[in-house]
Amino acid sequence: MKINKHIAVSDSGFVFNPVIGESFTANPMGIEIIEMLKKDQTIEEIHAAVLDRYHTDNTTVEKDVAEFFELLKNFSLIDRHETTEN
Repeated sequence: MKINKHIAVSDSGFVFNPVIGESFTANPMGIEIIEMLKKDQTIEEIHAAVLDRYHTDNTTVEKDVAEFFELLKNFSLIDRHETTEN
């Protein structure tokens, strides 16, 4: 899964997509996920990192990460044609 290369993310969670001219805010976990996607980390690597950092159960992490990926797709921040399997 690839994040749009034009996306700008601030440390405070401000996410800007210059292609469509819209901005969004992300929480700290969202910022971390976006940064991991920018580094071409896999879904499995992202799950493991979130699980380790936030010390929660696997089911919650899978649900939260999947929901965040759907938001990224809906806001055109990642390719709509890619699946969470990639």
